Amino acid sequence: MSSQSLQQPSFLLANLKADATTKPLIQRCQDLLKIIDEYPAKELHLIFPWLVENVFGSLDGVISGWSLRLLHSRCNEYNVVLDFLNPSGPMMKLVYKLQAEEYKYELPVNYLPGPVKACIQEGVLPDCPLFHNKLQFPPPGVLTLSLALNPFEFFMFNFAHCLVAPRNCLQTQVSSLTDSAYFLLVDMYLKYFLPVEGSVPPSPFSDSRGSVTAPSPRASGVSFAGYGVHSPSLLKHHIFHQPSVNADPAAQEIWRSETLLQMFVEVWLHHYSLDMYQKLQSPQLALLQYRLSMSSMPCQPHAPPGSGTFHTYQVLLPFHSPPALWGLLEEPFSPSEEHVLVVRLLVKHLHAFSNSLKPEQLSSSPSAHSHTHASPLEEFKRVVVQRFVQQKLYLFLQHCFGHWPLDASFRAVLETWLSYIQPWRYTGEKNNPQPDQNRTVPDKWEPFVHENLLLYTKLFQGFLNRAVRTDLVNPKNALMVFRVAKVFAQPNLEEMIQKGEQLFLEPEHVLHHRQPRGYLTPSQGGSYLSSRQRVVTDTVFKVKSHVYSLEGQDCQYKQMFGPEVRGAVMKFIQIIAQARHTAKRISDHSTEAAANNSFLSWFGLGSSDLSNTFSGAEPEESGECLKKTHEFLDRALENLCQIFKLNQGQLAQLISNLSSSQDDGHSRQLPDCIQGENGLILTDLGRRQIINGLRRFEVQYQGDPELQPIRSYESALLVRFLYRLSSLLNDRFRGHMCALCSRSDFLGRLGRRYLADPDSSVRPKRSPLSRRTLERSLQPRLSLRPLASYRTLLLLLLFYLLGALLSLGPLPSTVLLLTGAVLYGVLMTLFAEKLKTH
Repeated sequence: MSSQSLQQPSFLLANLKADATTKPLIQRCQDLLKIIDEYPAKELHLIFPWLVENVFGSLDGVISGWSLRLLHSRCNEYNVVLDFLNPSGPMMKLVYKLQAEEYKYELPVNYLPGPVKACIQEGVLPDCPLFHNKLQFPPPGVLTLSLALNPFEFFMFNFAHCLVAPRNCLQTQVSSLTDSAYFLLVDMYLKYFLPVEGSVPPSPFSDSRGSVTAPSPRASGVSFAGYGVHSPSLLKHHIFHQPSVNADPAAQEIWRSETLLQMFVEVWLHHYSLDMYQKLQSPQLALLQYRLSMSSMPCQPHAPPGSGTFHTYQVLLPFHSPPALWGLLEEPFSPSEEHVLVVRLLVKHLHAFSNSLKPEQLSSSPSAHSHTHASPLEEFKRVVVQRFVQQKLYLFLQHCFGHWPLDASFRAVLETWLSYIQPWRYTGEKNNPQPDQNRTVPDKWEPFVHENLLLYTKLFQGFLNRAVRTDLVNPKNALMVFRVAKVFAQPNLEEMIQKGEQLFLEPEHVLHHRQPRGYLTPSQGGSYLSSRQRVVTDTVFKVKSHVYSLEGQDCQYKQMFGPEVRGAVMKFIQIIAQARHTAKRISDHSTEAAANNSFLSWFGLGSSDLSNTFSGAEPEESGECLKKTHEFLDRALENLCQIFKLNQGQLAQLISNLSSSQDDGHSRQLPDCIQGENGLILTDLGRRQIINGLRRFEVQYQGDPELQPIRSYESALLVRFLYRLSSLLNDRFRGHMCALCSRSDFLGRLGRRYLADPDSSVRPKRSPLSRRTLERSLQPRLSLRPLASYRTLLLLLLFYLLGALLSLGPLPSTVLLLTGAVLYGVLMTLFAEKLKTH
């Protein structure tokens, strides 16, 4: 694509579309680099929407774009794409170039997050300030609403939506989800626009007035001090007028950071029902938040509850009436493991970003902070987690806890939760003298624990409900239980959670009696005692506001250390002990079986039952993995006892009782069932017994043993050939075989050893559902299928090689082999009764 200064914009776009189907991706990136550098913003404006769609894919998922989620480090285009899309690359240069000219791009409301879309369609002002003042009213006859976004907002929305957009094409799994180009670009954008050290680099372009249009302008002189749960600085705007942004450097410093974070949070964490959305915006909750904001700002004049945040919830857009039935519309939610891993990356970086705040700014009070000339970026760090992430992440995790499949892939959700509730892990301190398991949670994190109480208590209870329904014998599930118990067993954390629950449960009348009327500071004539009372009252209001904002005013809070949860933990400990016993029993059985078959099985003296090899055992059930399961569950029991102050003597007695009652005979019983019309029906106890391997139904192969699926250690050609040969011999000599096996003397017993035993093959099989008796009488037959095993073929080859070394030909070696087989059968027949008795 050569530069042509006189080329019309329509031809530029047409040429780019043609190149998209003919040129390789590397060549297209080089061409785009030249175009972005040489063409003016007026012409680039027309190709920008198409270029964004071509890179990230269409919002409806029809166009896959560059498939950033499938592009990994082994691809040739990997580095070229990263260079083109990185925060200081050509694509972002194009965004800044168009941003300086204040171009706008339409985004259909239909592609917005579900609650925001329904909110706008029903005429209510959205909760997220990112979408305020951008609504474009459609012309007459057009029903589709749209938003007018600036280039940076438009780019970031499409980038964030790329993670959750449906794709019609079949996507192959990459080697590692965290190795994709998309995952690395998210990390780059977070580090660039939310820097842990330094500030956000300024835009290389600016308009003639020296300003850049910010999506959510903040009034001058208003800090983040009032953020709490909802920030008046971001919500107090008139909905019909977009104020122009002046050249205030403070407003321009972080608006890109706010926009990026809001886009990520709104697009990735918007999965909740509209009933929940309405509950989060209730007027009673707004009044509580107003009381909280007033108690936190003693130097500011009292404003009536009809302004600020409370007023925001009452605003209706002029083109529609308020919704009548919010609950009828609900968006389906099925996040992928990649989606959760990206959210965890966001959580970890936000903790590091927030923890990089200077200690003097972190420790200062809101009133004192307002008088210090801290940069907007430092103010942003102080409130970023609580203001932008907490509420929606809680709903996101709560939904995952309740709807994620009961398998090991839940580990991604679990680690996201554990990353959020441990911000002290991301302080950037390299030297830590204490080992991880003995690390005491510093007292400075107590406010964070209190203001995120539900993410500790309610989600722990949600994990408990999941864990009792999972297979804890599986080492991956046992590891997850150990990880949660280890985190909550950290010294000082349990005391912080209990104190937070006490603050929430403090009665309202005590708060009113304790709360002073004017909140005067000592310099204004008040006392230090009243200041201390105000601090306690503020803490109580923050805890209550946190719980009510997430669960509603009518929530029934269940204490984590109350009797109900404590009883559930005791039941969970019993399940852990049962799984621990089962893992030990299976591990011991596997060790014994491996020892018995390790050497003799190579010579055909081990178990030859083909049905045992078709049990569907997974690698997680091997002896080494089960030893890890036993270790994880042991340590989880210790940590749970430490968290809930359980008596070690009672725990030891419980485990010993379980160990003595669950012997092998007990484990062979059927699971707990009740009699139904069509047979046996599993109870909840029976399901838990099956999940944890305590009991099981005897499931065996009931068809013709000769027709079992061909194993990986067998030659398919030989299996089919030997089956035809044995069928021919069995049809030819069936009468003689039946006569031989029907004899009761030594020859009969010898014949039954080499031929299929009819007595052992006639077994009544009963299904627990249909109660139908399956009886199959197999005639005595000759089975040549063991000769198709690669192990048998290798042994025969070694035997004939040994015969050749001893100067024995093939015929003498065959005679010697058959003679040995007959002698082995004779000896085993003679001593069969003694061996059975032994």
